[in-house]
Amino acid sequence: MLSTEERVALARRELERHGTVPAELLSPDILESWKRCADVQLDPRRPPPLQIEGAAVLRAARQRHELVLRLAMAEMHSLHSQIAGTNFVIAFASPDGMLLDMVADDSFRTSVHGASIRPGAVWSEARCGTNALGTASIVRRQVLVHGAEHYFPRFGGLTCVASPVFTPNGSLAGVLDASSDCRSRQEHTQALVAMAAAQIENGLFRRQHENDLLIAFHSRSEYVHTLSAGLLAVDREGRVLALNGRAKNLLQGLTTTPGQRFEELFLTPFQSFLSESRRQEHQRLEDAVGSAFVATIENLRSTEMPRRAAAPKPAVTGFVAHDPAVQAIVRQVETAAARKMPILIRGETGTGKEQLARHAHAASGRSGAFVPVNCAALPESLVEAELFGYAEGSFTGARRGGAIGLVKEADGGTLFLDEIGDMPVTLQAVLLRLLDDWTVRPIGGARAKVDVFLVSATNATLDKAILEGRFRSDLLYRLNTLEVTLPRLQDRTDFDAIVHHLLSAIDPDCEITSATIANLAARPWPGNIRELRNMLARFTLAATDGFIDEAAVGAMIGPPPHKTSGSLQDIQRARVLAVHSETAGNISETARRLGISRNTVYRALGQSRRDSGP
Repeated sequence: MLSTEERVALARRELERHGTVPAELLSPDILESWKRCADVQLDPRRPPPLQIEGAAVLRAARQRHELVLRLAMAEMHSLHSQIAGTNFVIAFASPDGMLLDMVADDSFRTSVHGASIRPGAVWSEARCGTNALGTASIVRRQVLVHGAEHYFPRFGGLTCVASPVFTPNGSLAGVLDASSDCRSRQEHTQALVAMAAAQIENGLFRRQHENDLLIAFHSRSEYVHTLSAGLLAVDREGRVLALNGRAKNLLQGLTTTPGQRFEELFLTPFQSFLSESRRQEHQRLEDAVGSAFVATIENLRSTEMPRRAAAPKPAVTGFVAHDPAVQAIVRQVETAAARKMPILIRGETGTGKEQLARHAHAASGRSGAFVPVNCAALPESLVEAELFGYAEGSFTGARRGGAIGLVKEADGGTLFLDEIGDMPVTLQAVLLRLLDDWTVRPIGGARAKVDVFLVSATNATLDKAILEGRFRSDLLYRLNTLEVTLPRLQDRTDFDAIVHHLLSAIDPDCEITSATIANLAARPWPGNIRELRNMLARFTLAATDGFIDEAAVGAMIGPPPHKTSGSLQDIQRARVLAVHSETAGNISETARRLGISRNTVYRALGQSRRDSGP
């Protein structure tokens, strides 16, 4: 009896010699794929050149698929920690087969297939023949392609398994692929890839219906917060809005279409179910054909919170805030700015204090200018002239026509006092007089009122400066109606978003791989975002074909700090990080979905940040 490999080899000889595809030698999925390839006249002996899109096309595709790609990347890192081995890559592609991003080990990136499987490469079946990624997007189910089952022999060294990812409305959102060398079929990866695809789909479902009631249910209570649970989205009146695939399977025998009433599916009246959910987390439900379930409303509290009218969004200022802690800071700053409350921003050098100040100015809605002042650089002898201005001829050396001064320049806008901790004591007294009544008197000129929004920043320890007499406590109390502290770069969870933002500003035509970003994230950044920006600018000069890869990074700054992975603890932590990312940093929801305590989530996040540190 012939082995699978022997049958495929015979089929390939028949294809190449006679152009026919023998049905009895191939599995159904591979057979149909080979037929499609032959129908579009792909020659198995002469594959077309690989299509690799440029950085601009890739960036546009990533922007179009930003949400699903973000969810996918969390799953890809989790998958990599569980199944990665020699010559292994996890990739996610758009519906048309373009690779949007990937996570790979060093051996794969330097292998013969490393140049073909890279962001921007198009792996549609019409171009690359039978391959798991391209074929899965056509048949709309998981596909495994092993070795010589690939239509083109040049891909015969690969074993690939791919699962399609669908949007809540059933359209194709992308394809998740795991590929390795073909020394083994890697069947154990099939279930893991399918689970990861389901997790991405659930993430899309939850995000689309985050403002609706989300009901999770299963026949067994221990599975209510797992991938096996059905998800049902309903409105406040109990009308069905959407169901995920698992929910439809659990409710087999019933009509499950949007617009139905909750009572058409379940025997319990919706309002009774809703009222009881406020008293207890889990309830028993029986559907209309007698099947019993345990159900919970995942987001009852968040959907019942009173909603305020949405405030106008501030103008885009280039301040990246995907990290939950930074998002909280930004919300506070925006609220304080709208009320014209003085803000003091603390943080190490390079953490983005001026960018946050500019964001505060935009959020304030003020029409005047944003005027930055470096307090440490103001000459003491000319402090009042610089701040308040002067009239023509008011002193020797005064320029013709005089000067309005920095404070008057900020009238109707924002005055940003940077490095306020290094402000000379004499200037502190001058500033206090200004804060008393917001009246300026130019040297040799008349007094005038000003309307100024004040934002200050420092990397100094002001409490210590006050004890040493270098800073006035009464001034501090005037400056810090709201006081926030920006975290160090190594303590932030949005390192990848910061990299992409900086790189788009430095060189819009240059791209960087996720593996390289992970390499950079593992390094210490004492200069924080400013140091990262300068380093990325250097990397663009050494980029190959518009891509910054680990080779270029390693050549400039050496290998990353050595870290071990793959232990059970690492895998568990990766799972927590993936769900934490999927829930947009919601600790409680992460704990709920994984069935663990909040403290366990905090420990996993804390360990991840320590691992990213020096």
